[in-house]
Amino acid sequence: MDFNLTEEQRLLADSVRRYLTNRYGFEQRNAILESESGISDEAWSTYAELGILGRALPEDAGGFGGGAADLMPVMEAFGECLILEPFVPTVALAGRLIARLGTQAQREQWLGAVAEGRARLALAHGEAGARYDLSQVGTRASRDGGRWRIDGEKAVVLGATVADRIVVSASTGDGDAGTAISLFLVDPAAPGVTVRGYRTVDGLRAADLELSGVQVDADAMLGDEGAALPAIEEAHDFATALCCAEAVGAIRAANAATLDYLKTRKQFGVPIGTFQALQHRMVDMTMELEQAYSMACLACSRVDTEPDAAARAHVVSAAKLRVARACRDVSQESIQLHGGMGMAEEMMVSHLFRRLTVLAQLFGDQDHHLERFAATD
Repeated sequence: MDFNLTEEQRLLADSVRRYLTNRYGFEQRNAILESESGISDEAWSTYAELGILGRALPEDAGGFGGGAADLMPVMEAFGECLILEPFVPTVALAGRLIARLGTQAQREQWLGAVAEGRARLALAHGEAGARYDLSQVGTRASRDGGRWRIDGEKAVVLGATVADRIVVSASTGDGDAGTAISLFLVDPAAPGVTVRGYRTVDGLRAADLELSGVQVDADAMLGDEGAALPAIEEAHDFATALCCAEAVGAIRAANAATLDYLKTRKQFGVPIGTFQALQHRMVDMTMELEQAYSMACLACSRVDTEPDAAARAHVVSAAKLRVARACRDVSQESIQLHGGMGMAEEMMVSHLFRRLTVLAQLFGDQDHHLERFAATD
């Protein structure tokens, strides 16, 4: 396959990198990290101005109608600079579900606001004990007159602390948990919604949600009742492909930081990069990057073009398997080659290590995707 960027993709990636280099450096990122919200409103507005937030949203809702392949160079730049804003939760998860299942009114209201940088979204789907099984939903939604009542708990909802709306999954069937899954647009400030925010190990913000007797109108449902699971699976595959691309950027940054350190750190009067054993390890890290990049390209291309769900899942899981291994190997090697100082807060490589560790687990770890890969063969 052709790995070369189109002229439009190259120009967009250059614009994103220029902005992040000038306005989102390591010290600036640390200041954002320590802020109350943990994100930058200025950066979010700039992403909108650059057209990033609307890049993969439908044209009839204010977007550009692109896909994962269009966003791949952007995600690489995000990974290199370790952005903190909830891009994937807003655009790839909640936004994609609204684009696919929402009514015209829902699409215009929320997707237009996202594209313009006026709204942020989150998807509350995962629950304690479900692991990575998307079909396991214990949260229940029942009819209450002309409205719906939602009760349950959600775990590790990325971006929930800054979301204007949260897409919540709930079982609307009479059978066991996980049957007849539906989606609802829920205001995080609504009565009965408790958002318990915290930082994840890589510094991003997430939350656990408790929903107790939450009332939503009938028009808050996305799509048909009980038919949301295929769309949820597709959105997670799309998000997984983007996370693979982000991991490539973070791996590239970790390699660059490590190589620079090997060139400057001296032992016995010479740079340690002259030691052949360390050169071999650096070559291995470079090979991991190239293989991860190839698999990320494949995943981003196939989620845009593969209509068969099983075939799409097969490719995405293959990519996540390979990228997750690269995340583990490169992050650990970069720390070891830096020595003990590699874990210091003042070192960019320590933050890259944490982000790569999370990306290796996000939307399914290696064991999960190996099992999924085998099941879709």
